[in-house]
Amino acid sequence: MKRALKNGPKWKPSKGWKYLKDLTPGSGFRTQSGLAGILIEYETNAKVIIGLVPEMPEADKQYYLGRRTIAANTEVKEIK
Repeated sequence: MKRALKNGPKWKPSKGWKYLKDLTPGSGFRTQSGLAGILIEYETNAKVIIGLVPEMPEADKQYYLGRRTIAANTEVKEIK
């Protein structure tokens, strides 16, 4: 049982996606939910600036826009 925990699975992002922590600071990205932004830095969590939010009520958009902290293991597509 202990061996199974030590040799645990190596998680990879879905095909065509990357983890946010694999991008370089300053890179643009888009999440599966449609949020788009720029990576500022990452450690355990990633600090990002969200600049584009998918269609939703205006009050909800204001919550997502701006500087946010999200998980560094969030799956994203890099925007070139």
